[in-house]
Amino acid sequence: MAELFLVEAVNDALHVELERDETVMVMGEDVGRAGGVFRATAGLRERFGENRCVDTPLAEAGILGSAVGLCMAGWRPVCEMQYDAFSYPCLDQLITHVGRYRWRTGGKMEFPLVVRMPYGGGVRAPELHDDSPEAYYVHTPGVKVAIPSTPADAKGLLAAAIRDPDPVVVLEPKLIYRGQDVTLVAYGAMVPVCERAADALEGDASVEVLDLRSLRPLDEEALLASASKTGRVVVVQEAPRTAGFGAEIAAVLAEKAILDLQGPVLRVTGFDVPYPYWKIEDRYMPSVERVVDACRRLLQF
Repeated sequence: MAELFLVEAVNDALHVELERDETVMVMGEDVGRAGGVFRATAGLRERFGENRCVDTPLAEAGILGSAVGLCMAGWRPVCEMQYDAFSYPCLDQLITHVGRYRWRTGGKMEFPLVVRMPYGGGVRAPELHDDSPEAYYVHTPGVKVAIPSTPADAKGLLAAAIRDPDPVVVLEPKLIYRGQDVTLVAYGAMVPVCERAADALEGDASVEVLDLRSLRPLDEEALLASASKTGRVVVVQEAPRTAGFGAEIAAVLAEKAILDLQGPVLRVTGFDVPYPYWKIEDRYMPSVERVVDACRRLLQF
């Protein structure tokens, strides 16, 4: 069995889906000739042609706006936003149109549109290349959100997203695009951080790790089952603390697991500041030490 990096699994999924369904197409900045800045779309243009792997202008609102029309015309467009924060200009299209068409048509129109993008920090990138914008998309009714943390998840989730009749945003953690030995916990690039924290606590505590994989829909059953088993929950997210998705998880636990909890739900997050320049980004991102400290404080509650 072939072993793939996460970004290679994304590429494999795109090849499989374009071969399987001739209505699937990929569009975005540098996705064709260059094969994408992370090589996620490498080989697609050569294999499927420039009409199904389309290099677009540097205009994110135009990319998604064009995809809306293509979707209405029977295509299944997969849009690449080159970096996480580059997607903000297309939020109007996503909120006003993409998430509303099934509701707007009384359920008569499917809207099989995928928006995929690398997200998160840890790769020494400049400003507007390191955000964690999942809360924007999770907060948009009608849009599903998925975040893989392993190559197998990346391929499976992207394939499922492309085949889904509704719009899906897939956030791919760039920090572990070419990482290995990714294990279960939190979501995205925080998975290996939490795994190392669990290793550091070995002998002092038994730590169960939970990989959410999909934020919308959220697997509440698995979340509540784990909370019931351990009685203590620490939520780790790379995004800023205020109004982050970790707060949504904490709210679900407060509403549905309060009698099972033996202490408060703690959060280890990024800080409420713009993503810093690369020289100090390690101070911003949740670290093994911060996760371990939160676990120890909760165990002593």
